[in-house]
Formats: sequence, structure tokens, C-alpha cells
Amino acid sequence: MDASANDDVKAMSFEQALDALEKIVEDLERGEVPLDQSIRIYERGEALKAHCDRLLKAAEDKVEKIRLARDGKPAGTEPLDGE
Repeated sequence: MDASANDDVKAMSFEQALDALEKIVEDLERGEVPLDQSIRIYERGEALKAHCDRLLKAAEDKVEKIRLARDGKPAGTEPLDGE
């Protein structure tokens, strides 16, 4: 598949990409799509899934937890997973 056919995926928000991916899954599950079109939309689905994975990873990397001092007041932040 021509990579430029999915260039718009990179500009999508997580929600937009997820909606588009859900639509593809629905279309494929119905089984009413011709084979050549099924292949194209499956490949688009793969691009959407990869984009969603990247956006989720970026969000996870930004999540932090608040460290509390002994008196219970915020003392800073640290990565959520303790790294």
C-alpha cells in the first residue's frame, strides 16, 4: 500500500483515529466489502492502530504521580511506574 494513502492518520487525534478504526472493524466484520477493498482498509486499520499505540505511549510517558512529604503536603512528582 502506498504510504501516502495514510498520511492523514498522523494528523488525527487519538479519538479520531479510534473512531476510524472502529468503523473499519465494523465494515470488515459485516463481510460485505470486496476483497481488494478489504485489504486496503485493513492496511489503513494497521496504520490507525499504530498511531493510537504511539499516542497512548506518549500519554503514558507524561503521567506522573505526586510525591508527598511526611506531613502529607506535595513534595514533587515522579514517574507513575517508579522509573
